[in-house]
Amino acid sequence: MLASIFAPKFLLLYVYIFSAAYTQFRGKVRLTFLRQVVNHSTLVAPVNALMYLFSAVPNKPFIDLQSFPELATLQLHWQTIRTEAQQLVAEGYIKAAENNDDIGFNSFFKRGWKRFYLKWYEDCLPSALQLCPQTTALLNTIPNIKGAMFALLPKQGQLKPHRDPYAGSLRYHLGLITPNSDSCRIYVDGICYAWRDGEGVLFDETYIHSAKNDSDMDRIILFCDVERPMRNRFATALNRFFSKYVLSAATTQNLPMDRVGTLNKLYQHYHRFAAGAQKLKKSHKYLYRVLQYGGIGGLIYWWLVK
Repeated sequence: MLASIFAPKFLLLYVYIFSAAYTQFRGKVRLTFLRQVVNHSTLVAPVNALMYLFSAVPNKPFIDLQSFPELATLQLHWQTIRTEAQQLVAEGYIKAAENNDDIGFNSFFKRGWKRFYLKWYEDCLPSALQLCPQTTALLNTIPNIKGAMFALLPKQGQLKPHRDPYAGSLRYHLGLITPNSDSCRIYVDGICYAWRDGEGVLFDETYIHSAKNDSDMDRIILFCDVERPMRNRFATALNRFFSKYVLSAATTQNLPMDRVGTLNKLYQHYHRFAAGAQKLKKSHKYLYRVLQYGGIGGLIYWWLVK
């Protein structure tokens, strides 16, 4: 019996449970236990645990921008970037995904959030190179920016508390068109920051965060994923491998000329199933929960007895 509980499959399960528990209890603000169990960050918890363990920057909600002096280039040219963002807004290019092919942000669209991708863990999108030549040129001078987009939070809009799934990056926001007041703000692990035109902020998006725009104007920011620096070559290589072969598969399009990654192609099919699941949740909530958590329990049981 003692030997069996130290079998490799049990040890892997212990690592997974410990990593998932650390994800849940990290920070002051948490999701409910049941919501965290089915959250996408739990799926990659062991990888994230390594990112936190070997992080070369402090594991705290907000990160000092002085640790990333290269980002000052964006802040220096914020008005140039804003001009291109304004043009996109005027021409209707900052919008929600039209084909349910944005796995990372699909849940945001129902609350009015919109975006225009500039790059996503690979080269800049063809549409971005065509429509935003100056912004993409600036981004290409900063190799550790792996993803970037213009993001619009509408007036009176909000994003509910959530955490991003992968800890290999940090999130940079540069205010472009904002109310310049505390009425438009983000909370990261309970700490408030209000966007201002031309000001940047860097935070760890795997802490629980939410946003609220109580103003009478839309907020537009430059939103970037910055590679988390690591303390050794192994962790750096793991982070870059995961980014190249997993996160790049979540790329999607602004216009038909852009590539849709494998994960988003699959998500288009999954979305039909998810829509049916949401109908079941509304009509038979308890049955939905039984099936949801029963499925997770079944996978664990299968893993232990196979």
